[in-house]
Amino acid sequence: MSKTLFTSESVCAGHPDKICDAISDALLDEILRQDPNGRGGIEAVAGANQVSLFGEVNTTAKLDYKKIVFGLIKKFGYTNPDWGFSAESVFSNFIHEQSPEISQGVDEDGAGDQGMMFGYACNDTPELMPMPITLAHSLTKRIDEARKSGELKWLRPDGKAQVTIEYEDGKPTSVVKVVAAVAHSEDTSAEDVRTGIIHKVIQPILEKYNFKLPADKDIVINGTGAWYIPGPESDAGLTGRKIVVDGYGGYARVGGGAFSGKDPSKVDRSGAYAARYIAKNIVAAGLADRCEVGLAYVIGQPEPLMQTIETFGTATVSETELYAFKDKLIDTSVKGIIKKLDLRRPIYSQTSAYGHFGKAELPWEKVVA
Repeated sequence: MSKTLFTSESVCAGHPDKICDAISDALLDEILRQDPNGRGGIEAVAGANQVSLFGEVNTTAKLDYKKIVFGLIKKFGYTNPDWGFSAESVFSNFIHEQSPEISQGVDEDGAGDQGMMFGYACNDTPELMPMPITLAHSLTKRIDEARKSGELKWLRPDGKAQVTIEYEDGKPTSVVKVVAAVAHSEDTSAEDVRTGIIHKVIQPILEKYNFKLPADKDIVINGTGAWYIPGPESDAGLTGRKIVVDGYGGYARVGGGAFSGKDPSKVDRSGAYAARYIAKNIVAAGLADRCEVGLAYVIGQPEPLMQTIETFGTATVSETELYAFKDKLIDTSVKGIIKKLDLRRPIYSQTSAYGHFGKAELPWEKVVA
């Protein structure tokens, strides 16, 4: 029997990088709400008591950038100026018009950038996602829920979770390590934080997926002992810095670019979604137990330069049949992906926390009959 370990991490919605992803995607969603053909590559930077926007747009939409940004900061729980980041922080906007050199290629249905993208699926979970990242996302989402509901009143925004899974012959069999870091009030002891996170967060999530808690020594809560100041005051944030968290937790190869803030003409985003759509449908159809799909594009050109399907020896049909299935499933030109997945609409804010994959409501997660 072959035993291996694999670890993945996730971060809470109030993590500095995720604040920036959320800002970028909220602005993109507002562009697409007003102007479905609008384009944007929007980056946010959050630091101690300040937040700034950079990037480019090409749209008829009119945005109140500051209102959207500070609305999100409040939503994520940054309501105390003493934490060094709040709706009272300094705001700067350096967004400009999209480069005409990029625009002319996109206008002809070409890719908005070059790059390679990967999509992955496996039968670890009902979502056809790897188990380590599925559990890590579930833990960070549960941390946020416990804070917002008041169940754990001492929680503050920001947090992380990390899970190590033991595999036997390629199948996830046990959770051997769990790590969590959460910001909390000064009047809450480390022991109360540990007890609350284990019993209100970790235990119910592991039980949901039919796992037992690991040994007490294998659960680490706030490794430095205490964490009081959440967010960008403690660690600056940047759009697109959590691409492994956004994808498959390191379980599959990572493409060349991040997703958030990019309209679907940017193949970093739409190509990655198409690759996941293909991989998931191959596994869902029983054509393989594991599947990784690779795509690559060049700026200004509509068709992919590369299309690959890797099933790691688990395929139940021939390679020819796999590619025929892909071709029937989706046209992988930029225009074909956007049309098939209906990507020119404001759906992206729901991707900016807890990953871009495994959420049934998203179009690239749909399984064909």
